[in-house]
Amino acid sequence: MIEFFQWVLSGVLLGGLYASVAAAFIVIYRSTRVFNFAQGELLMFGGFFVYTAAVTMDLSKGLSIPLAMVTCAGLGLLIERLTIRPLIGQPLFSVVMVTIALMLILRSISMLIWGAMPLRFPDLFGDEGVSIGPFRFSASLFYGFITVVVLILCLWWMFGNTKRGLTMSAVAEGHDVAKSLGINVRQSLSLAWAIAGVVSVIAAASWLSGRSINYLVADIGLRAVPCALLAGLESIPGALLAGVIVGVSENLCVGYLDAYTSGGMSLIVPFFIMLIVLWIRPQGLFGWKIIERL
Repeated sequence: MIEFFQWVLSGVLLGGLYASVAAAFIVIYRSTRVFNFAQGELLMFGGFFVYTAAVTMDLSKGLSIPLAMVTCAGLGLLIERLTIRPLIGQPLFSVVMVTIALMLILRSISMLIWGAMPLRFPDLFGDEGVSIGPFRFSASLFYGFITVVVLILCLWWMFGNTKRGLTMSAVAEGHDVAKSLGINVRQSLSLAWAIAGVVSVIAAASWLSGRSINYLVADIGLRAVPCALLAGLESIPGALLAGVIVGVSENLCVGYLDAYTSGGMSLIVPFFIMLIVLWIRPQGLFGWKIIERL
């Protein structure tokens, strides 16, 4: 039983990482109705920015992460201004294809700047694990999970209780309607991408602490897609529960089934759960059910 609960609790912490990436998906979609397939690449760049500040520039941890946040927020603004804003009012398929193109472009740029070989990411939380009774966890996952919970609560409060958060949600419902209410649509779109950049740095710093980083880190974006769809693309707190469900399921498969499936079961179980939920509830567990009058 101790081994079982070790797998479960480790899965909960792993789910926090998925939840942070899913939250970035949801922030952009809830504000712009754009599903950003390049979110994993934005996280990858956030990690590289932290690496460059902490290792190449030899800055302290207290400076490296805020500097990386500002830089990654600027990257989000640049992406929105150059690739997303010109497509306002265009078919959704065009916007989706642009975000897929961004996946390939950003990966290629990262390989040109930092190379393809793994680089040692700075240890931000210390190399000592965290022990709670008979259970032991890595410091990065444990403290990273706490950071993610605080982050998701802050985003939830912002979208539900601040004027800026409410106007961002209004923009996603319709640009013309938002403009008629005096809302600055372009400013709301830019802010959503900047917030996604900041969230990406937090997720990267939590997950990569003491590990290695290269262009393959971006694959975490695809692993977090089931969490975003499972939660519902409008529910930020739902991302945390969806992340826990996916993380625990994946970890249990690693512990008990991967030995018989050559490691394949843990790779497919998140998408299997996602499909089951979407068959039953297409909008996800907590997503909005849109009713349109024809």
